[in-house]
Amino acid sequence: MNVARLAAVDAARAARVLSEVREATLAGQRARIAPRPVIEQSWERMLRSGVDPDHDSRSAPLPSEEVRRRREESPLRHVLPVLRQGLLSVADVAHHIMVVADAEGRVLWREGSRPVLRKADGLGFELGADWREDVVGTNGVGTPVVVRRPVQVFAGEHFVRSHTSWTCTGAPITDPRDGTLIGVVDVSGPLETMHPATLAWVDSVAKLAEARLRELHGASLERLRVVAAPVLARLEGRALVADRDGWVAAVTGMPYVRRVALPTSCTPGRRWLPALGSCAVEPLAGGWLLRADDEPLATAATRIVLDLARPGRCTLTVEAAAGSWSHEVSPRHAELLFLLAEHPSGRGAASLAGDLFGDTSRTVTVRAEMSRIRRYLGELLQHRPYRFGGSGEVVVLLPDDPRDLLPRSTAPAVVRRRTAPAPVRRALP
Repeated sequence: MNVARLAAVDAARAARVLSEVREATLAGQRARIAPRPVIEQSWERMLRSGVDPDHDSRSAPLPSEEVRRRREESPLRHVLPVLRQGLLSVADVAHHIMVVADAEGRVLWREGSRPVLRKADGLGFELGADWREDVVGTNGVGTPVVVRRPVQVFAGEHFVRSHTSWTCTGAPITDPRDGTLIGVVDVSGPLETMHPATLAWVDSVAKLAEARLRELHGASLERLRVVAAPVLARLEGRALVADRDGWVAAVTGMPYVRRVALPTSCTPGRRWLPALGSCAVEPLAGGWLLRADDEPLATAATRIVLDLARPGRCTLTVEAAAGSWSHEVSPRHAELLFLLAEHPSGRGAASLAGDLFGDTSRTVTVRAEMSRIRRYLGELLQHRPYRFGGSGEVVVLLPDDPRDLLPRSTAPAVVRRRTAPAPVRRALP
């Protein structure tokens, strides 16, 4: 069933049909019309996590001071003009509201039709509210965070009954530099106001916002290069200048790298970094000057933690004596790192291709992705065969329910592993 088209033609009928589908499915019966796959999978996650479909459960909204702090720190503040220009003029006329949430599903901005804003207040859809999927059920903010793609949720497709008079369309906004999720933009309103093209409209505006972030990043690195040029010209040996997030503006005495992994709270002094080894870290306007020691790179004792416990958000943390750093990894990199943790003795490109695609001939794709991983892991990731190196340990944190392990992954090895509930804990060889 094309829900968007039916809602546009006959909203009342669409609401009745979706209500029947919801009631039958949640009662464990076979519905006359099957739920859409993205909705059915979300409902399954909600049932496993214990969300009550008949009671509106809410966590307390963030205090206004915390909302203000998150706004000031969020890169989403830079693209609000793009979002407003692309969505608000139409949303207000069509009796919608625009909601912008951070990567944790917390509402940071909310604008649009005043009557709809008042209705949103009644649903707890307010500033600072927590609209993660495992808190309020299937919705246009929390579900895109998990599946990492645009989702439209019509009326009875909401898991929690009190939200079934509402329809929302959300699209994730990712950092164009590395694919990290930074938030979600959502357009919400009554079912009868939604149009079949709303999903494509919201997604296109989210992509415009990402393009704007890409432009801003390029301009920022160019300004840093101007500062870096005279500094690097006076130095001998290996050195580079990177911004506060580790994106490299210029190098000297070494091949160019796109990014270096910095400690979570980087401060001046001597540090050990995967890509450089021991180095001196010095502040520079807009970034850091990193001067590497002449000694060969060495893999100091570390603890590597791959956190897959939260569906839709995978992070890698490396802890060393000189500090720690964290990096949100893409779904593909999460698959590869998980498979390497499963095989501490190593895995060849052909074997990894079989694990990922069921096709051992797809080694070119595997090698390209492993090369990208080595850019931020450095010597902590060995090759021939691919394996974790060093003298620490690797820990993989899995979700409580194994069926939530990398939920979007279709890799044969990951699908098989979803039947094993225990977390993986491996010591490096």
